[in-house]
Amino acid sequence: MTSPLLTRRSALLGLSAAFTLGGTSLAFGAAPTDNRFVVFILRGALDGMSAVQPYGDPHCASLRGALALGQPGTEGGLLDMGGFYGMHPSLVNVHDMYKSGDALVLHAVAGHYRSRSHFDAQDYLESGADRLLSSGWLNRAVAALPAAPGHDMAVSMGLAAPLMLRGPAKVLAWAPPHFGQEPADDFYARLQRLSGDDTLLGPALAEGLKQRDMDAGPPGANGAKPVASVLLAGMAGKFLSSPTGPRVAVIETDGWDTHAAQVARLKINLGRLDDSLQALRVALGDTWRRTVVLAVTEFGRTARINGTGGTDHGTAGVALLLGGAVAGGRVQANWPGLGNGQLFENRDLMPTTDVRAIAKGVLASHMGLSGAGLASAFPDSTDAPPLTGLVRV
Repeated sequence: MTSPLLTRRSALLGLSAAFTLGGTSLAFGAAPTDNRFVVFILRGALDGMSAVQPYGDPHCASLRGALALGQPGTEGGLLDMGGFYGMHPSLVNVHDMYKSGDALVLHAVAGHYRSRSHFDAQDYLESGADRLLSSGWLNRAVAALPAAPGHDMAVSMGLAAPLMLRGPAKVLAWAPPHFGQEPADDFYARLQRLSGDDTLLGPALAEGLKQRDMDAGPPGANGAKPVASVLLAGMAGKFLSSPTGPRVAVIETDGWDTHAAQVARLKINLGRLDDSLQALRVALGDTWRRTVVLAVTEFGRTARINGTGGTDHGTAGVALLLGGAVAGGRVQANWPGLGNGQLFENRDLMPTTDVRAIAKGVLASHMGLSGAGLASAFPDSTDAPPLTGLVRV
């Protein structure tokens, strides 16, 4: 059950801890675990081989073409990860977390489905099952964790809870005033593609979008304009850092469907994601050391660059685990290779790790979810046992 009107729920429940921002009052109840879990849903399919490039694979440069960045140490090149892999230069804060041991990269990751439809793949990613359910795996996990009656353990940062957080457990939702009134950046990108060949509309739209970015306010740490995800991540950190606040949060971002002009678009999008994760870390303060953040997307993208400087819908990609509780500073992957006969359907990075195994590993070792709780959250998933060693002992 989701409660988007927090002022009304706060009054009804009379809970102890309250926050106020922009006239919105928030109240959260205590939860039994002292650990925190945050999920970033990256809608649109992030190209994992651009976020964390396997430059050490001998076939990477030829497949990726103009998408392949220079090796670490070159101008505009990748950020060093100790060899073979390099991180996108827009992920400066994530790279700092990686160097300090607070970020773990899991590569060649995919869901348990094989769909290149955004809608189907996102539904299956969030339901956590081989069939579409009306509830999500994270809500069912929250429902299986012990909690005092009447207390809320999870919050969705946005106007309404995504499928991942829908279900029997009570979930709060928060959004700032006027949130969601501006179209998503992916809308503008699609509009640009449709009007690109129009000699009148194309240049006018490009100039208008350029002016829109210039007028958006002071730049963030990566030179990208401040966006909603940064605000939501910062507020989520404040809520979760309260001793009587929620322990679980979900934040959604979009715009990752990079069929064209991927180099420029990912530079901005990854910078915004980086700013959002940094805002969450700063707002959590000391609570960061008890936090795990999972960033996932519905599927990866094709290994080969396409004719419009982008990539098409694929299969495997990356998942990121961040936080002071993460056993990070490394890349965990059973790398499948990019050579002949190694690609999935001769086009995609071959999946070798199930995203359910990652989520189950975090829920079990970090949040203390029982075996029965894992089975409820991810039904019929014995083929994806929980990964171990993801969090610090």
